[in-house]
Amino acid sequence: MNAYKAYKACAPIAWSPNLYITLVRGIPGTRKLHRRTLEALRLRKCNRTVMRWNTPTVRGMLQQVKRLVAIETEEMYNARKRKEANHCALRPPLVINHLPAPANNSS
Repeated sequence: MNAYKAYKACAPIAWSPNLYITLVRGIPGTRKLHRRTLEALRLRKCNRTVMRWNTPTVRGMLQQVKRLVAIETEEMYNARKRKEANHCALRPPLVINHLPAPANNSS
């Protein structure tokens, strides 16, 4: 198990006021009940994230479609977004010099 999944497993979802839900599997081929649940959660396309309040109703809906979605707390979502932003940040250019190094003769 990688570190992200380990953190996800120990994060107390019930204590978070907001849940960030991402659809990670496709809708075609799923049950009609699951499709209607995803529609009620406003999840229409893969890799889209929505924010919902952490209520028993929403948690029950998520329990129904747990194999199709990834659930994150607000802290986990913000950490993931920061990591993605740092990964895509501009880096200074590499300067490569193809000229031979100058000879240092001290004699």
